[in-house]
Amino acid sequence: MATSDGFGRRVLRYLESARNLVGCGGGAVGLGLHFAGLGGAWWPAVVAGLYGAGALLTPGARADPPVVPPVVLPVDPLVPPLPSGPSGPSTASTSTPRPDPEPAPEPAPRPDPELAALADYLATVPLPDSAGVAGLLAALRSAEPGPVPEEIVRHRLPVAVAGYLRALTWRPWAGPAAPDPEAELGREVRRLVADLN
Repeated sequence: MATSDGFGRRVLRYLESARNLVGCGGGAVGLGLHFAGLGGAWWPAVVAGLYGAGALLTPGARADPPVVPPVVLPVDPLVPPLPSGPSGPSTASTSTPRPDPEPAPEPAPRPDPELAALADYLATVPLPDSAGVAGLLAALRSAEPGPVPEEIVRHRLPVAVAGYLRALTWRPWAGPAAPDPEAELGREVRRLVADLN
């Protein structure tokens, strides 16, 4: 029976496994004992035994358990429950109709954990107020989820802040003709706000 996992791949996977590496460590200890004069004539058996003990006592790689999503049964709040009792369904048809309930308000969007982590980090960084980073964070919090806010949170704003911090670090050696880091950060933040809108 042919499989996609060939013999060479299985051998390579074992050679890279924790069992083999611990076994090799045990074999190296056996060689060290031999060179220290403790193994005598039985040193090959000591090396092989220590390799085998390390390889056999090391637990194998654990496969991640399958993730089973929870089962949620849909419940329609507009459908009344079925009546129970001796009268049966005929009572339900003669009952007075219920007034339509008010629609539930839309749930508030869940806060983006990456945006929260970025905002927590930026609170610890000495950023100038003139750059407008606080305004950009407020705009990101109120923006609809999508690829543009996600790219700004994950890539563009962290890169802009990192560039600002690098420019501050190198400012003493940059010379008088170097651009102002605060102005550069403010320009990039304004560009991000424009892209967000």
